[in-house]
Amino acid sequence: MRLKLGMVGGGEGAFIGAVHRLAARMDDEFELVAGAFSSDRQNCLRSGALLHLQPDRCYADFNQMALAEAAREDGIDVVAIVTPNHLHAPVASAFLNAGIDVICDKPLCTSYAEALQLAQMVRHSGRQLILTHNYSAYPLVREARSRILAGELGEIRFIEVEYLQQWLAKPLELTDNKQAGWRAQPEKAGSGCIGDVGTHAWQLAEFVSGMLPEAISAELTSFIAGRKLDDDVRVQMRYANGAKGRLWASQVACGHENGLKLRVYGSEGSLEFCQENPNQLWIRPFDAPPYCITRASAFQHVENRQLARVPAGHPEGYLEGFSQIYREAARCLRDGPSAAPLLPGIETGVQGMAFIDAAQRSSRAGGEWVALISP
Repeated sequence: MRLKLGMVGGGEGAFIGAVHRLAARMDDEFELVAGAFSSDRQNCLRSGALLHLQPDRCYADFNQMALAEAAREDGIDVVAIVTPNHLHAPVASAFLNAGIDVICDKPLCTSYAEALQLAQMVRHSGRQLILTHNYSAYPLVREARSRILAGELGEIRFIEVEYLQQWLAKPLELTDNKQAGWRAQPEKAGSGCIGDVGTHAWQLAEFVSGMLPEAISAELTSFIAGRKLDDDVRVQMRYANGAKGRLWASQVACGHENGLKLRVYGSEGSLEFCQENPNQLWIRPFDAPPYCITRASAFQHVENRQLARVPAGHPEGYLEGFSQIYREAARCLRDGPSAAPLLPGIETGVQGMAFIDAAQRSSRAGGEWVALISP
């Protein structure tokens, strides 16, 4: 039986809500039955009607939705939060308090202190909070992780990760662009480029390598005059085993559309994954010819090959990565966290907020090295 899904946010003109809805439907594990798509009642009703929902399950207030759905015999099993960042924690708190599990877009919230409070609430409620770091669910990202953890690259020496976009290279927030508008407001976004795409790069590097830095040195910059939040992030990283790392995230890098790239170098070889070519993973052994592993090929580990939804040679990427998160979320909600051990959860969210906090403190101190807080 499909799980009953509710959604907060994702109404008219929203982008990520539609992505979540497609992902939730792809494996037929969820049915959208309720939503608080907008605080504007008429907007909410219009959005719900387009999604074929009953008017009485379209709410203009998420608190009302949490209470009403918890009281229904046929109420939702889980809610997806697809709002601007400042609402993530309040919405999650309302549904956790109502005994309803949560799937939340990243970043987790707007501050490290808020993240710790939310983590305490998750533990106290006994419910689950799942974070949609979709790139970590790509079949070849999972393959890269498997090979590194199996020791194929030897001892890790360098980690290089970047996430480059150009879409904010002009002051788009001064236009009627809804996505740019809220991302430029500190009270709604909490952080700029570092939270929007920097946390994706951070989580990808940690997920694939299995390593978190001990300390970072960061420089956050706003290149667009008058922009209140960072649009370019440069971070150096130090690891406990002596490895070094660099992270560059930018939304003003002209010529780049969605350039998320990871390279990991070890004593016995290196690997490279580029999100814009998600069906290829390059392996470069020491003193041997490089080779490319393709998605769904016989050269993948079986458990990673089984993640593919279409045959080898057919393109698969962003939406399928999201759908894998939702597929594993369904297992997790039915059978507990052990049923989906690689699914990003509250710990991943807290780590992401600790990274943002440390980078901001380092940047304010002129790039001073800052120890990472252990969640």
